[in-house]
Amino acid sequence: MIKAGIVGGTGYTGVELLRLLAQHPDVELTAITSRKEAGMPVADMFPSLRGRVALAFSTPEEAPLKSCDVVFFATPNGVAMQQTRELLDAGVKVIDLAADFRITDIAEWSKWYGMEHACPDLVAEAVYGLPEINRDKIKGARLIANPGCYPTAVQLGFLPLVEAGVVDTGWMVADCKSGVSGAGRKAEVPTLFAEASDTFKAYAVPGHRHWPEIRQGLNRMAGFAGERSVGLTFVPHLTPLIRGIHATLYCKLTRDVDLQALFEQRYANEYFVDVLPPKSHPETRSVRASNLCRIAVHRPQGGDTVVVLSVIDNLVKGAAGQAVQNMNLLFGRPENTGLEQIPVMP
Repeated sequence: MIKAGIVGGTGYTGVELLRLLAQHPDVELTAITSRKEAGMPVADMFPSLRGRVALAFSTPEEAPLKSCDVVFFATPNGVAMQQTRELLDAGVKVIDLAADFRITDIAEWSKWYGMEHACPDLVAEAVYGLPEINRDKIKGARLIANPGCYPTAVQLGFLPLVEAGVVDTGWMVADCKSGVSGAGRKAEVPTLFAEASDTFKAYAVPGHRHWPEIRQGLNRMAGFAGERSVGLTFVPHLTPLIRGIHATLYCKLTRDVDLQALFEQRYANEYFVDVLPPKSHPETRSVRASNLCRIAVHRPQGGDTVVVLSVIDNLVKGAAGQAVQNMNLLFGRPENTGLEQIPVMP
C-alpha cells in the first residue's frame, strides 16, 4: 500500500484528494493536516466522507508525514517550499498542487507570486506533472509540480498543433472560463453566491499568474529557449458554475494539415484525453467529477484559423485527479488506478 499524507486538507482540492484517495485500491491515508481544525474528524467537516475516511485533522508538526511514501500539498502558494526539503531528505516523495515549483525562472516566479523562493535548487529538480508530456520523467521523480487548472486545459488543447509545428506560435489566444471553485474555499465577496451567480465577467486581463506557466509549457513544446518565446494572450473569465474549465483556443495554421487526424493520433494512447468527433462542442458537465479532458478541434469556414475547445474539471484533471495520476506513475501503478470515475450528470 502507498501511505499518503495531505498537507492542507480543508480546501476544495484537499477534499477532492480525500475523495479520490479514499477510493484508491492501493492507498492508505495516513495523515491530513490543518492547524485551524486540528482534532476535528474529517467526516465532521465533510459528511460526504463518512464511513470512508476515519482520520482526524492534525497539525503539520504532529502529523506522521515523514512516515508517508508520498505527501500532497493542497496549500496556498509559498507553503510547500518551506517544508519540502525536509520531507525529501526523509525519503518521502512530494506532489505540490500549488505553484511553488512550476516556473523554472525564479525571478519570473517571484515577480508573479510576490515572494522570495525558499529553495530554488529544488525548482530545478522538480518535474512538471503533465503526464501527457512528461510521463517518463515523472516516473523517476522525487518532486512533482502539479500543473495549474487553466494551464492543463490550455496546454493539452494546443499540444498537438505546437508539437507538429503547423501553427504560428507568435499568435496564440487562450480564452478561458472557470467555475468559482477555482478561487478556493474562502470567504471573498467576488465569489459569494449573490455576486457570482447570474453574471459573467473577465478578470486579471492585464496579467494572470497562470500566463507564465502556460507560456513556459508552450515554449518547451515548440523547442524554444533563451529569448525566443511564443506569443500568448490569455484571458480568464469567471462563470456561475461550481466546477469546470472551458478553454477556447485560437491560432493560425502555417501549413495545411488534417486537424482531426493530428489530434486523434497524438492522443490515441492517452486514457484521460478524449478527442471528440468532428463538429463536436464539449461541455464542462461532460467531465464533471472526472479526470478527463475532452477536446474538439475546428477550422471555421475552412480558413487558416484553428479553434480548439478543451474542457476539464478544474478540481480533478486540473488539480487533485492529475496529482493522483502523477502518484500512480511515481509508484508504478497503472495510470488510471482509482481514477475511472464516470462524469456526473446532470
